[in-house]
Amino acid sequence: MRAHFIAALAGCSLLAACGNSEKTAEQPTEEGQKIEWRMTSTYPSTLIQLGTMGKRLEREVNKISGGNITLKFYEPGVIAPPFETFDAISYGAIEAGWSTPGYWAGKDPALQLFSSVPFGPSAPEYLAWLDYGGGKQLFEEVYHKHNIHSIICGMTPPEASGWFKKEITSIDDFKGLKIRFFGLGAKVLEEIGAAPQLIAGGEIYQALELGTIDATEYAMPAVDYRMGFYQVAKHYYFPGWHQQSTFFELMINLDAWNRLSATQQAQIEATCAANVRYGISEGEALQADAMASLEAEGVHIHTWPPEILEELEKAWNKVAADLSTGDPEFARVWASLQSFRAKYKAWSDRGYLKD
Repeated sequence: MRAHFIAALAGCSLLAACGNSEKTAEQPTEEGQKIEWRMTSTYPSTLIQLGTMGKRLEREVNKISGGNITLKFYEPGVIAPPFETFDAISYGAIEAGWSTPGYWAGKDPALQLFSSVPFGPSAPEYLAWLDYGGGKQLFEEVYHKHNIHSIICGMTPPEASGWFKKEITSIDDFKGLKIRFFGLGAKVLEEIGAAPQLIAGGEIYQALELGTIDATEYAMPAVDYRMGFYQVAKHYYFPGWHQQSTFFELMINLDAWNRLSATQQAQIEATCAANVRYGISEGEALQADAMASLEAEGVHIHTWPPEILEELEKAWNKVAADLSTGDPEFARVWASLQSFRAKYKAWSDRGYLKD
């Protein structure tokens, strides 16, 4: 099935090239020339933050460009299956996509480090590394190998670390646990004996209800509340050790990006920068009310004991070392982030009040 889909994408790309043969990747558009792009999403537009930031991007880029750039948001699966978004954009069958780099571990493991990192940085530190610590350059280098130009275009605050049908009292309770989990955190749980799997958001509730999985993580309280997980699992755990902050992205076919004028590129980048700020401020504002609503529904909100967090962090350090050994690109990005964090610690340890 996947092979047929990729072949179809390649065919679409060739047809697009034939119909636009007078324009090459090296020829930028003239100033004032309107751009109309299709933007497929891996999240539904109604999903708070994860999807609504993508819809906001659709609106705001049109405003900022004075109608010169149109990004038409398409719901997951309408023009491409969510997990085929990478290929669709790489081949040029679709111009753009709304997603998070953590979904593309199978394409390039290093991309996971540009999504969220277990026991990783908070939003200010993560942004500092991206903008001033070499992260953005590495991000573009990784993606450009796949004919994609991606821009960090959204950000969310810490997530919860999961919904469980039964209370977790020791690290041994994870052994054999069937749990939906995202990104690098899933590899950590696998390391301690759990059975993680990645399930699309719209399928999680049913899997949890039917017992296909025993537990799940997904997002922040405001998102999880709307997903209704509290109806089938009552134990909700914090902190989100696997996602202290999360980047979202606007993926663009590299040839399409290169055809934009310098002004159009700047307009898209400015819109994404504003979307990052919006995502953080909205995300922080929403969570307290959501947690109160969850408690009113009978949810037991737990804080991980230090001994479990220590075991999870130990497992993460092993996973990171193994991934670095097995993949030079992952090792290069991980070394950059680690170096920046070691230097940043001299400031963070002194500059901020401790709880």
